[in-house]
Amino acid sequence: MEEFHKVRRLPPYVFEQVNRLKASARSRGADIIDLGMGNPDLPTPKAIVDKLCEVVRDPRTHRYSSSRGIPGLRRAQANYYQRRFGVKLNPDTQVVATLGSKEGFANMAQAITAPGDVILCPNPTYPIHAFGFIMSGGVIRSLQVEPDDGFIPAVERGIRHSIPKPLALILNYPSNPTALVASLDFYKDVVAFAKKNDIIILSDLAYSEIYFDGNPPPSVLQVPGAIDVCVEFTSMSKTFSMPGWRMGFAVGNERLISALTRVKSYLDYGAFTPIQVAAAHALNGDGADIAEVREVYHKRRDVMVDSFSRAGWTIPAPAASMFAWAPIPEQFRHLGSLEFSKLLIEHADVAVAPGVGFGEHGDDHVRIALVENEHRIRQAARNIKRFLASSAKQPNNVVPLSAHR
Repeated sequence: MEEFHKVRRLPPYVFEQVNRLKASARSRGADIIDLGMGNPDLPTPKAIVDKLCEVVRDPRTHRYSSSRGIPGLRRAQANYYQRRFGVKLNPDTQVVATLGSKEGFANMAQAITAPGDVILCPNPTYPIHAFGFIMSGGVIRSLQVEPDDGFIPAVERGIRHSIPKPLALILNYPSNPTALVASLDFYKDVVAFAKKNDIIILSDLAYSEIYFDGNPPPSVLQVPGAIDVCVEFTSMSKTFSMPGWRMGFAVGNERLISALTRVKSYLDYGAFTPIQVAAAHALNGDGADIAEVREVYHKRRDVMVDSFSRAGWTIPAPAASMFAWAPIPEQFRHLGSLEFSKLLIEHADVAVAPGVGFGEHGDDHVRIALVENEHRIRQAARNIKRFLASSAKQPNNVVPLSAHR
């Protein structure tokens, strides 16, 4: 039977190949150290869980909730933006709760995209940034760029060579997967450019609280007038170790938030009310929980960079996010990121995310998630050290098992 049109537009999900190999190895008894999926392993802070348990006992909270988020949650998010970024938001018109930032991005694409609309999108980037729009009938023009002096010229070329003119520009700093961080001066230049060219900015700020070098990543909405053209997406998944709770936000331009809110009103009734109340409780906290999560990732980052370097694989230390964007060792680069990721599972019992899953320009890297404790990260480094030593002695024998199947 022929595949449906929208399904045909999606490429093979490369992460699924790694997941199958990982599951197969585990079924044979292998102890796979999983640094692939960005799935936080830390428990949600006790005070947040306690609030959920308290509220869930009230049967009135078991009914349908509010798709756009209960008022107390939207106020809590607006207050967070005021404290953290100095950005004033109207919780009634400029804030909407989402089922994680991923759902928010996908439904924003549904809300604003007409068939054939062009979207300027970084490559590599988190898959939903591109495929949310592809599934909505849009066309992606990829930008292999970093948040530096080359960004605006690259966007200018993207506009010049796009028909019709691009509708929107995607930003994601701190970046998943590259962990790059943008400055406020960078955002000022991008906002000015977007206004001049009548382009929407959609900013993914999911990793705003996971930073390591003393400088909190800014929000694009800190730029005066940015709210005229911009919506920003955040998530509680990493900040508060709440990935399974599926709680995020879109904030910014009223017209865009209204469009997203309307689409969502047809699709869902929002998160379970006790989850929304507990999320508001978290946002209204003193920040101690956020600081603890940040410190854990900071220590893991340092252990990973040090131990992997000692193992023979030098990895740049990420300034933010819960990921390292690791160049494939030179002797394996010709294989590409998917085959190298398979090698690590089969010969080192370590799972990572192949960079090609984030775009073709990521194929010479893999993404390493800091989702195992320090002991397990050191064990991964020891496994990789043995693998690298073995491959140096017998390079012709180090071939993915999958190549023989």
